[in-house]
Amino acid sequence: MTTELKIGVIGTGRLGTLHARVYSEIPHVRLIGVSDVDINKAATIAQQYNTQVFNDPRALLSEVDCLSIATPTNTHFEIAKLAILSKKHVLVEKPITNNLKEAKKLVHLAKRNKIILQVGHVERFNSAFIALQKIALNPRFIECHRLSPFPNRSLDIGVVFDLMIHDIDILLGIVNAKIAHIDAVGVSVLTPFEDIANVRLTFKNGCIANLTASRISDEPMRKIRIFSKDTYISLDYQAQEAFSYKKENGKITKELIPIEKEEPIKKEIESFILCVRHNKKPVVSGLEATEALKVATQIRKLIMHKH
Repeated sequence: MTTELKIGVIGTGRLGTLHARVYSEIPHVRLIGVSDVDINKAATIAQQYNTQVFNDPRALLSEVDCLSIATPTNTHFEIAKLAILSKKHVLVEKPITNNLKEAKKLVHLAKRNKIILQVGHVERFNSAFIALQKIALNPRFIECHRLSPFPNRSLDIGVVFDLMIHDIDILLGIVNAKIAHIDAVGVSVLTPFEDIANVRLTFKNGCIANLTASRISDEPMRKIRIFSKDTYISLDYQAQEAFSYKKENGKITKELIPIEKEEPIKKEIESFILCVRHNKKPVVSGLEATEALKVATQIRKLIMHKH
């Protein structure tokens, strides 16, 4: 018989609401409660998913086995630290924390307390990306575009930490080499942080990646294109579609890569629950998330330096 896992969600913004909804749909999981600094917002979500509101996150912590943290980035460290020290498993939204020192501390604490620490790099659970991983890749050039209209949320961080970090994480997952060089430009338009950024990463094996992220675009776009010696793969995260183009007998053939479309955040949360139940290492543990944060931090420094 499967034991029931008790779960709480801290932060009831856009992502926290998604977490609450998914937990309420999964068998053998009980959503004990939600907590947010905005009590009214939390109350609305609690009512919607038939659970309780906790004014104090600490009170919620004492009632659960695991926790989703979907609060602003600058609060991730304190809440996650509290959860880990209370021996609760944690799924914290990306980026893991505001800075590397805090990220490393969380990784260390999780290891010491034998706690599962997973970070919400949700694109790793996108069906298109999962299908892509089954193909042997030796990328020479990669192009990523992640553009969105102005979000009116996550405005405590720039576009590199907010959006580009997804692509950084994906790249570190598919290019089997360290980064040799980074070039970066960024412009702040509507916030004190960079709202649009373009980055060129050169890896030690010669692979080059070009990343563009913007949160001031008309049209949303989440695409990655991967060029190998005889193959070119184009992947659309939004449509969950991927095509491969190959050179055969002097002609280019286009082929649809078969994908089972599913909701990435649901797969991510199910994976987290599986890790908790069977004490497995998460797909994106604190370590991978810290690596992505490290590169994002270097990029931000380069952008700030040019201003």
